[in-house]
Amino acid sequence: MPHSARVPDSTEALTRDGLLAQARTLSDTFAKDAARSELERELPFEAFRLIKEARLGTLRIPKAKGGPGGSIADYIELLMILGEADSNIPHALRSHFNFTEGLALGPTVLEDRRHLDHVLEGKLFAGASTEQGTKRPGEITTVLSREGDHYRLNGRKWYATGTAFADFGSFSAVDEQGDPIGVLIPLDRKGITILDDWDGMGQRMTASGGVLLENVEVLAHEVTGRKLSSQIGRHCGALRQLHLAASAAGAVQGAVKDGIDYVLNHARTTLHSTAETANDDPFVQKMLGEITSGAFAVQTLIREAARALDRTAETFAMGDEEAIETALISASLITAQTQIITSQLALSVATNIFELGGGSATSRRFNLDRHWRNIRTVYNHNPLLHKARVVGDYYLNGTTTHLKEGRVF
Repeated sequence: MPHSARVPDSTEALTRDGLLAQARTLSDTFAKDAARSELERELPFEAFRLIKEARLGTLRIPKAKGGPGGSIADYIELLMILGEADSNIPHALRSHFNFTEGLALGPTVLEDRRHLDHVLEGKLFAGASTEQGTKRPGEITTVLSREGDHYRLNGRKWYATGTAFADFGSFSAVDEQGDPIGVLIPLDRKGITILDDWDGMGQRMTASGGVLLENVEVLAHEVTGRKLSSQIGRHCGALRQLHLAASAAGAVQGAVKDGIDYVLNHARTTLHSTAETANDDPFVQKMLGEITSGAFAVQTLIREAARALDRTAETFAMGDEEAIETALISASLITAQTQIITSQLALSVATNIFELGGGSATSRRFNLDRHWRNIRTVYNHNPLLHKARVVGDYYLNGTTTHLKEGRVF
């Protein structure tokens, strides 16, 4: 990867505008080699080194806590900017921004202050909750056992997205009584092995495979609770869903850019066209008009959903429990509806870029299919059919059970 992107000095003040501008500069750098690196599955370690140096992960930290005070709309925009170059990159930041949202909205206790300092330094957080081979999804077999004044962690996690690029990891476990618990530990600790064994057809460079935890020492202050059903936890759940959609939206914009580049630099007119060049071909023009319209709709819907989540975040500062609850339900609905429709539009865009060219457009050299593979993989993460049913049930019967779960809504 080229090293021309400038990153700010660590003494420079963090600003919302500065971070978004830096994201654009980095995205342009990442895009230059994206098709080749995906084809060869070259993990983006250099990209994440630059992201850490630029301290992009600080965006949601409020000014009162030493950060730039970016909004959720800003953060979602940052994801789409980075995803335009490579949708793997924003996807791999999902756990980090989930963590910083809790820091942004919750009270700052001593341990949070330590982690807040790490975030402001540019450090990244990731981790894993899911496990493979269990009887049911969500079942946890990783065990945290007491050993004197500390603990030992043993197990194997899956979907450890972004952990290979991060500095700290959060892992779910059960204690010796079988009760759910969590830990947040440095990822360079002895006994942690990050396994590069993710074999998905898309999002191939997110490092979404396994993590082996073998007798890992955990200090008492590194043990955390599991708060998915709390109000902040539910807000973060909806945010995690929109984060996925924004990553896919980045792939949509990347597909549009690659499609235009293909037409201007590689495509020929269709056999029955009267045009001399592909860019003057009316069939190509019509198809590109439809593709760009679909991409515009995807971005517009996601930006609107981000504004809804900003409204939820604002209610936490008010402290009105009823207002918070109303905002949470509304944001969960809007986020689900956004995912349902943008998934259809995004896949359509990624499919139709092949209509801009003939058989040559399928050449591995161009790697245009990565956009479809990435989008399809992102939207396979959570059951869209279930989301659609839950939304319909709400409008017909007022049912909010699943909208309050804090996991996939």
